[in-house]
Amino acid sequence: MRVGRKHLEVATKWIPSAVYYGAAASLTLVYFTDWKIVVKYIPFYGSKFNN
Repeated sequence: MRVGRKHLEVATKWIPSAVYYGAAASLTLVYFTDWKIVVKYIPFYGSKFNN
């Protein structure tokens, strides 16, 4: 199966949605796992790790 111009046009329209979905999934993972390495750099939320 060849990937043509039409396939690339359709794929480029889905890129922003895929980026937003990936970012939301990553933030949800960080929120539920309380990943201290990343969470300590989030403003306001990371202040609970100052001790």
